[in-house]
Amino acid sequence: MDARELAYFVAVAEELNFSRAAERLGIAQPPLSRAVKQLERRLGVVLLERTSRRVTLTAAGQVLLEEGRRALDGLAAAARRAQRAGRQDPRLVLVAKAVGDGGMMPDILAAYEREPDAIPVEVLFCGFGEHAALLRGGFADVGLLHGRPDLTGLDSEDLLVESQIAVLPARHRLAGKEAVTLADLEGEVLPRWAGLPQGGGPEVRDAGQLMQLIVMGRTIAVLPESARAYLGGDVVCVPVLDAPPITMMIAWPEQSRSPALAAFVRAATDVAARRGERWEPGRLPADLETVRNP
Repeated sequence: MDARELAYFVAVAEELNFSRAAERLGIAQPPLSRAVKQLERRLGVVLLERTSRRVTLTAAGQVLLEEGRRALDGLAAAARRAQRAGRQDPRLVLVAKAVGDGGMMPDILAAYEREPDAIPVEVLFCGFGEHAALLRGGFADVGLLHGRPDLTGLDSEDLLVESQIAVLPARHRLAGKEAVTLADLEGEVLPRWAGLPQGGGPEVRDAGQLMQLIVMGRTIAVLPESARAYLGGDVVCVPVLDAPPITMMIAWPEQSRSPALAAFVRAATDVAARRGERWEPGRLPADLETVRNP
């Protein structure tokens, strides 16, 4: 399949209008129509039903739209990774939240520096829920994630399991409690993480914004225990006894074979092992083990 034809088809399938798709692509409508027809001939299926009033997707067109988006995203990601790998000063890009490293990042970076395959690390801080997209899109090589995000196209390894705490304004009704339960938090305004439907409170994109809203009394938050180390004196942290444990993991694009990436994963799992977690020092996931022991 020709990538240009695929990109043209995706634009039409998303717009369901040839004129708007042509305008979006910055081309005239006739070559766009010819490209889509050529794609249909190439595949031997009808992708779009066209009438004088509207354009609709066939079952084949719906499948190609979903798969085509992923294919085009994959091509763009491959280009970004190749460009970064070809730099004269290659770097490993690590993506993390400002308070989402479980307190382990300094130890991981120090352990990684001692690895023979280590290269300089560039840390990219992102908003809530953006890690996986940055990894899939080729903007980052490895990430530290909390919870269970969509890991499509990624490999991962659990590092740390943490209890959760309620982060409250200093004058909150529960601020003097030694511990609370989820029932105690019923009716509280919880933040709505950007891009996610949960939570009815203000939309939050990063840790700094969240802390400011908590101090102002506009919301509270339930966060991993390790977030305590990053919080100022204007908020109070109270253990939530019945909140489910939350897992911090390391993730990277699947089927990666980079020695520098393998070294970073090894350093992270070694640090987790030294903290009493269940990993054996030096053990790597199977797909990266071949890099260390070809």
